[in-house]
Amino acid sequence: MIKVTLPDGSVKEVAKGTNSLDIAKSISEGLARKVLAAEINGEIWDLNRSLNNDVSLKLLTFQDNGGKSTLWHSSAHIMAEALEFYYPGINLAIGPAIENGFYYDVDFKDYSIT
Repeated sequence: MIKVTLPDGSVKEVAKGTNSLDIAKSISEGLARKVLAAEINGEIWDLNRSLNNDVSLKLLTFQDNGGKSTLWHSSAHIMAEALEFYYPGINLAIGPAIENGFYYDVDFKDYSIT
């Protein structure tokens, strides 16, 4: 068993290998539906990564900067995949999450978007 310390100071004992989404589900189904990422000992992790040691855990939703940034970062990658599918041969540059959303710099070459 490992100890997971939540932001309110409470401690959950869970089996080694449990992931953050499992912990969110154990707290509430509503939270599990809203959680986007986990902050483990101050570092943002995906929800399916196994916990193998005692940790401090904060579950991140869109209301948290880390959750919002995670969603926008993933959205930028999904948008880039869609652009590559519909516009083969384009050049992708960078696609970061920014303060109020995300973007991707793209060289569309001979394609035009209207």
